[in-house]
Amino acid sequence: MRPPFVLLIAGLLLLVGGGRVAQAQTHPSPRPDSQGLEARTSSILNDPFVRSAGTKGLDRLYGMQFNEAKALFDTIDERYPDHPIGPFLKGLNLWWTIMLDLTDTSHDEAFAEQMNVVIDRCNALLDENPDHFDAALFKAAAHGFLARLHSNRSRWWKTIRNGQKAINYVQTVEEVAPKRGDYVFGSGMYDYYVAILPKEYSLSKAILWMLPDGDKQRGLRYLRETAQNGRYVQTEALYFLAKVHYLYEDDFHRSREWVERLRKKHPDNPFFHTFEGRIHARWGRWDEARQIFESVVERCEADQAGYNTHMEEVARLYLARDRLYQDQYQDALTHLAELEQLTSRDIENTKYRMLGYLYQGMAYDALGRRELAVNRYRKVLRMEDAAGAHEDAEEYLASPYEGG
Repeated sequence: MRPPFVLLIAGLLLLVGGGRVAQAQTHPSPRPDSQGLEARTSSILNDPFVRSAGTKGLDRLYGMQFNEAKALFDTIDERYPDHPIGPFLKGLNLWWTIMLDLTDTSHDEAFAEQMNVVIDRCNALLDENPDHFDAALFKAAAHGFLARLHSNRSRWWKTIRNGQKAINYVQTVEEVAPKRGDYVFGSGMYDYYVAILPKEYSLSKAILWMLPDGDKQRGLRYLRETAQNGRYVQTEALYFLAKVHYLYEDDFHRSREWVERLRKKHPDNPFFHTFEGRIHARWGRWDEARQIFESVVERCEADQAGYNTHMEEVARLYLARDRLYQDQYQDALTHLAELEQLTSRDIENTKYRMLGYLYQGMAYDALGRRELAVNRYRKVLRMEDAAGAHEDAEEYLASPYEGG
């Protein structure tokens, strides 16, 4: 399922297009002369200690070794106690805890507080020097992540407000940053999404007409540059390359290539693991998808770090779907019974619970157990339609699912 249009626009504004949006303003900031360029682009990210500890910490983070990652990030914070990089990196630990289960909102407040610490440190640096490169960079990033958090929770006004604040500082960064490695990631995202959104979502034309044009091929080229030569956001570039080929290019072969690089780089990351399975499933390669999701379940049952309840929900749903469409209804119901138990916890996002009931109804219908099927379809219709399942439930209430 593709993300909602509003979420894409929010993500575009807050993360990927700030520089070019800002450059379209009536009074753009003057470009610095060459003599001042080196001073304005001086960044802690080029410090050898930060490079070593930071990249090692990020590798631990993506490998679900949160305590080890935090220990490395703490050493950076201890050496530079007034700089925003320490709390920002430590905030990424919380971010990935959230990403592994978006149905759990219990870490939202702590993450928001961490990003506000980043913003406070940035403000202190900007008070001393309005041209402080790192302060602009990390303030934009902190507001960007806050906007992503609010968009995940469908709080659109807060999403837009944080996105606007991010844009105010991205221009400073993009005007002077070198066009390579990590620094072209945002430009690549902007170019790609501005180019494809009008084709994917007609409503986007009402917003995008005021922005400079994008360039899809240039965007992909910039993303590949970051995936090849980036240091801090290389993994993010790999993920977005896999994602855009999966969602918008319908190039599952290329998407699989990028996700395989992610899996090779971070073999213990359950988010990338399940994404690999989803690619194969959408591609119709169910033998490969089945093996991947069975591996996910095994790791969940073994309590491997990061392989939490939600990861098992994802895997069980896809395994049930595979069995359902292979006409192996009892096996499907076995997975769906496990899914029902997993989703019985107190969660706001009931997508997987709803789809589980829908698939149960379909399996019961195929087995001739109409009363149970009707019961499940009615359960679906009593829930908020978070997964677009109401239409199918209404169809199968009117005419039983026959399988095949």
